[in-house]
Formats: sequence, structure tokens, C-alpha cells
Amino acid sequence: MSQIDASDAERTETPTADRAVGPVTHGLTVWAEIDLGALEANVRTLRALAPTSEFMAVVKADAYGHGLLPVARAALRGGATWLGVAQFAEAFTLRDAGITTRLLTWLSVPGADFAGAVERDIDLSASAPWVLDEIASAASALGRTARVHLKVDTGLGRGGAFGADWTTLVQHARRHEAERTLRVVGVWTHFAHADSPEHPTVLAQQERFFEAVAEAEQEGLTPEVRHLANSAATLVHPSAHADLVRPGIAMYGLTPVPQVDDDFGLRPVMTLRARLALVKALPAGQGISYGHAYVPDVDTVVGLVPAGYADGVPRNATNVGPLLVDGRRTTIAGRVCMDQFVVDLGPDSQARAGDVVTLFGGAPGEPTAQDWADATDTISYEIVTRLGARVPRLYVDAAGDGA
Repeated sequence: MSQIDASDAERTETPTADRAVGPVTHGLTVWAEIDLGALEANVRTLRALAPTSEFMAVVKADAYGHGLLPVARAALRGGATWLGVAQFAEAFTLRDAGITTRLLTWLSVPGADFAGAVERDIDLSASAPWVLDEIASAASALGRTARVHLKVDTGLGRGGAFGADWTTLVQHARRHEAERTLRVVGVWTHFAHADSPEHPTVLAQQERFFEAVAEAEQEGLTPEVRHLANSAATLVHPSAHADLVRPGIAMYGLTPVPQVDDDFGLRPVMTLRARLALVKALPAGQGISYGHAYVPDVDTVVGLVPAGYADGVPRNATNVGPLLVDGRRTTIAGRVCMDQFVVDLGPDSQARAGDVVTLFGGAPGEPTAQDWADATDTISYEIVTRLGARVPRLYVDAAGDGA
């Protein structure tokens, strides 16, 4: 994935459409502008909601498509005290780039590089005894004591130890602690319905979680941090903040509770733009793109946008994907292709090749990632994380990014 710091880019006098977007993008077909200043501000806003809790900035999935290392560093500047990722490779990238902040990674399979994780001083999650055994074996071979967070399934039915398996996991961890191969420093869980503020499972899971913590402590474990609050819980469930909160999507300025009429003071971090590659007139009745899923009923002007599903534009955005182009809101016209789609600019359009098309952002009048989610029956998380590697990320307000 191409990463460009716009503060270092050559700036030249450009047409009005260029001046509106900030960084120089001459010659680019499609790009994502990442506002690191907005990300830092979002971290500060979220921290203020849980002022007595540690703050884990979740930067998994290439920081939700925004760029792992630039975002991690910006989050730390904003006040994050931990980082969290799903995969070992992500954690290794952070450590190997010189980031020394406490770091948790939580998805592993038998044979994973536990030794590499322990050697890099990465906190590890365990949901089953075999994970503890592999962590302990790696730590013993290195002469180290690994840090482990035990995960309890309090009702999500996904990761974590469920029911009686929790007792087994706790007791197994205690035996390894006695051998000094690992130390349980955390207990954690995931909510099933934190994005539905009134759902009864939220309180039920909290109760089960603290019962599980009490059981672990009765067995002699002394975790430093208890954590269960994701973005939604950080925003709307203060009782779940505990010792550490783990905001993900909210840090990127997108709400996990779109049904709540409140932006919580968060600013969208990503803006996705492209340029028209071709503008031409077509007669009424001429079908557009594969399958002629769109047929204009009047003579019109269409524009070709060189971005498609290979870049992360959902194929089911056909005829519904919202756009801002030529000064007005419109939608994709016809089938989204691998590398391109078409927009009906209207019969009176004065658009030209090279003009900027905004797919989503956060400025007034621009479609949002949530608009795209609503149009394509998904969630904003998927809209931003699905951007392809060939879409360059241009970092704006990136002062100090190399620190």
C-alpha cells in the first residue's frame, strides 16, 4: 500500500477542484486522505469519556484501512497508552518499527510464532489451555515470563472460554504461573450488543464478566487490567469502562451506534476521492456498464471514474453508491466493475476529465462512510477496511509522524 505524507508533497497552483482537496494529487486515479490530526483529536475525545481507564487504540486490519504505523503513532500522540491488533504479523510490524508501547494481540492458531511474540514483549491472549501451553513453552525456551490476558466468553459465542471451560482455563493458567513461564496480567471479553444501548445482554455480560474476574482472583490470579469496553461501550456504557477501554471504529471518527443521533464530537479521519478519467455524451436509451443495469431516459453526459471493486468500492453499490461530483450529490450509474464505474453527470454538466469525485468523507455536503454502509446494507467498518492496497493513503496534518 502506498503511503504519502502530504506535508512533504510538492504543492503547485491547481484548478479549483484540486485546491478543494488539499494535498497534491495530480495524476492519481483514486486516493484516500487520512487526517491524522482528526485521529488525534478523536483519541482525546474518547479518553475524556473514560478518564480513569487506560486507553487501547485498536489498530488491527491496517488500522481499519487507514495505515498501521502512521495511525498507531498518531494515536499515541493523542494519548493512547496501549495498542491492540488481531494478528501476530501486525504486532510484529509495530514492534519492529520501534514502537514500545504496551501491545496486545489476540488471534492465534497452533504453531504460531509465540516465541517471536514473547521475544518482542507482546501481550498475548488465551482462550484455551493449548494456547497457554504454547506460550509457556516458548517463554521457557527463551528464559522469559510471558504476559497473558485470559479471554472469557460472556455471551458473544465467539472467542473466549465459555461456561465450565473458564474454570479449566483459569486453573491451567495458575499452574503455569507457578512455573513462572507466564503471568496473567489481564482478563477480557467482547460484547455481543454494545451497539444497541438498551439491549439486556449488555448488563448480563458485564455481570458475567465480573463474576469470571472474581473466580480468577479466588484461584490466585492477580490481573492488572480488566477490559470489556469496545467503541460502543466506551461511548454509551460508562459502567463497562473498567481498567481499560478498547476503542476501534470510533477512533476513526465513525460511530458504532448510528441509530443514536449524536456524533459524540468525533471527526471522520478518511476521505476517499478519485478523478474523472473520461467525460462524454450519451443518448437516451444507451445502457451503461455491464448488463446495462442503468439506462438513461434522456440525452446525458457521463463520467468514467477509475476505481472499482478491486479498490474496495462495493460491487453492490451499483446504482446506489453516493457521490459528490460536479458540485452535486448523485450516485453510481450502472454496474461497478473491477477497476471503474460510471456516473451520470446530467445533460447540462460542465465536468471535465481530471475533476475530483468524492466518494465519502466528512466535510459538509460530502457523502459519509455511513451513507455508503446504508446504501450497500453493511456497516461503516467494512467500507473503510475494504480499501485495496493500490489505493494510496495521503497523510495530512501529519507533523511529527516519524517520531
